Amino acid sequence: MCVIFFSFGEYPEYPLILAANRDEFYRRATRPAAVWQDAPNILGGRDEEQGGTWLGATRDGRWGAITNFREKPDPDKQSRGLILSGFLSGVDQPGPYLRSLESEAQKYNGFNVLLGTTSEVFYYSNRGGGLRKLSPGLYGLSNAVLDTPWPKVEAGKEELRRALETGPDTDRLLGLLADETKAPDDQLPQTGIPVEFERLVSSRFIRSPIYGTRASTVLVRRADGHTVLEEQSFLVGGQPGPRVHLEWDIVV
Repeated sequence: MCVIFFSFGEYPEYPLILAANRDEFYRRATRPAAVWQDAPNILGGRDEEQGGTWLGATRDGRWGAITNFREKPDPDKQSRGLILSGFLSGVDQPGPYLRSLESEAQKYNGFNVLLGTTSEVFYYSNRGGGLRKLSPGLYGLSNAVLDTPWPKVEAGKEELRRALETGPDTDRLLGLLADETKAPDDQLPQTGIPVEFERLVSSRFIRSPIYGTRASTVLVRRADGHTVLEEQSFLVGGQPGPRVHLEWDIVV
């Protein structure tokens, strides 16, 4: 389970501001955000099991983020993280890439994917809604389709809006992602999982003995192309791990 909040095209000085949590089982091997050794144009974290990623960016201004759609997974499906690594390592623009993905989308368990450049953002889910080019605005995405009004999504969007009144402070955005407030039982999504797990994953930041938030990431791009990616990783039980700071100037 994951959650993503982002503002696109709303603030002239900062055309992209994104804050995201990646939630996963602690046993799944993961590399912290870094320049990829086998693809130095890509910056982001990496899944060591399949080689994909949940959030990454390139030196030429393209970026992507993905969440799963909450449902019982089929273990024989392809890794969803490869959707992002395929985009980031290629040359296609978001629209054409996602249109080609549509014909193969059922090879994957349910997903939501955001792909962007310096000037546009596209959203696609293989669980309904089709391909969308997004208008400038502030959005929230978790494990249902874009802007589904789950409590943690709605509260996070409002907190992001307040945070951006004074500019995109990285520490404040990471603090937004650290909120562990759980939804009341009568507001929990009904997604078919046991209510105990539904309750656990109803907060933005998740911690338990075996599963939880593994990385909190902030991605901010200025109008002049200067980009910052800040990632705080977490160990078993939500204990802080390494914090990574990457910055670069977009080269088109």
